[in-house]
Amino acid sequence: MAVYKRIRELREDSDMTQREVAAYLNMPQPQYFRYEQGYRDIPTDILIALADLYHTTTDYILERTDKR
Repeated sequence: MAVYKRIRELREDSDMTQREVAAYLNMPQPQYFRYEQGYRDIPTDILIALADLYHTTTDYILERTDKR
């Protein structure tokens, strides 16, 4: 599974929309869409914010571990 699929999975498991996650990250929804589709690399600060949002680790998002 690619990183972009993992952030989509986390969002869907949290019953959140792309618009809600983008608002949390203080960015437009189309920008978040690009991360989730794998069109753009996720910056470190966004990666950390996503880990905080989903109460997981950056290693889980980056697929370095399967332990949430």
